[in-house]
Amino acid sequence: VQVVESGGGLVQPGGSLKLSCAVSGFTMDYGAIGWFRQAPGKEREGVSAILTSDGTRYYADSVKGRFAISRDSAKHIVYLQMNNLKPEDTGLYYCALYSVTPAWPSGWWIWDWWGQGTQVTASS
Repeated sequence: VQVVESGGGLVQPGGSLKLSCAVSGFTMDYGAIGWFRQAPGKEREGVSAILTSDGTRYYADSVKGRFAISRDSAKHIVYLQMNNLKPEDTGLYYCALYSVTPAWPSGWWIWDWWGQGTQVTASS
């Protein structure tokens, strides 16, 4: 299984970024694909997830209304559209895969496969 994130960068507060997660070797018929983030000195936290079986979406309360997760099943890519970014959204964003349906919110330690992360910085 391979997981590769891209799309991070530096934006001013209020700006937008779209992250991509390219997945290979993972059966997308069931399970979940999620986005997590980790700021310096803080624990990794779940941001959003999508169930591969039916497209059910989950979001952390802190990003509801600003972030949107979507998928292109044909291309095996999951996206995270991030709007109205705030300085507290800054961190290393990871894409992760889980082989069964997770509870949400979900502890990061139960997820099976991880990408290398992409840095998101919202700062003026």
